[in-house]
Amino acid sequence: MRHPEVSVVIPTCGRVELLARCLAALCSQSCPPHAFEVIVVDDRPGAQTRALVACMAARAAARGLKLVYLPNHGTHGPAAARNLGWRHAHADLVAFTDDDTVPHADWLREGCAAFAAAPLLDAAWGRVVMPVPERPTDYERDAKRLETAGFVTANCFCRHDALQRVGGFDERFRMAWREDTDLQFSLRAAGMQLRHLPQAVVEHPVRPAGWGVSLSQQKKILFDALLYKKHPQHYRQQVRRGPRWDYYLLTLSLLGMLAALVAGRPALAALAAGLWLPLFWLFAGSRLRGTDKSWRSVVEMLLTSVLIPPLAVFWRAVGAFRFRVFFL
Repeated sequence: MRHPEVSVVIPTCGRVELLARCLAALCSQSCPPHAFEVIVVDDRPGAQTRALVACMAARAAARGLKLVYLPNHGTHGPAAARNLGWRHAHADLVAFTDDDTVPHADWLREGCAAFAAAPLLDAAWGRVVMPVPERPTDYERDAKRLETAGFVTANCFCRHDALQRVGGFDERFRMAWREDTDLQFSLRAAGMQLRHLPQAVVEHPVRPAGWGVSLSQQKKILFDALLYKKHPQHYRQQVRRGPRWDYYLLTLSLLGMLAALVAGRPALAALAAGLWLPLFWLFAGSRLRGTDKSWRSVVEMLLTSVLIPPLAVFWRAVGAFRFRVFFL
């Protein structure tokens, strides 16, 4: 049996319409259908996802393209799902993307060509394009930062043996956050060769988000503690040079103000408010600058700017405790 040149691994979790869009783009790749296989790992096994992959696999098989469905019944999270996928891959080169992406038609052809021309290349990341409005929301602007990230699983390629050498993804990263950065740091620590492939393009449309989405996203910060524990030097050099002292000052002054009010100490509360208010306006202003100025967006930014610093500090403390690391 002829092995494919590249295996594409896609973790998914109940997002059938997005997955269908991604699979349609993969079925339209410019490289020959027999040159690659697609492995869909269902992190929340469901009948709809299974039926979608089965339907598309039947159509793809007629063209010589293999689509595989794998239910993940073990440890959950995108890191674990990707591990299950690449360990079932038949190709020497593994490409990773997400179920909400739209790979360009030449994505796999460009990736395979780069590795064929560089036998010593172990891993690479392509270009991610995230279209947003001219006046994006804070959430959209934050998401667009993925375009400048160094190594993201929405668009990356790794040799199978390189993944084996570092053990793949660390499954302690249970959310879609920092597991790709951890893999990048692990590959570099093992002395492997990485490079950027700007010609291998994946579009990553920003998904609609509910009101106050920035609050729920703060939970991801707990995995910064794990990344820092594993790679403290790389973390300080490439992720964050120092602690978010503004978050700590905002949290302490806010808590101090509330405690003083409860204790009936208005003068002390006013003093704490005098520290909190200018810091708050600096933080909220930075989030509002260059973003959508509709009343809904402005109100959301102001209210969430009150809560983000204490939530971030809380989840940072949870991460430090869970992973047993001193992390500020």
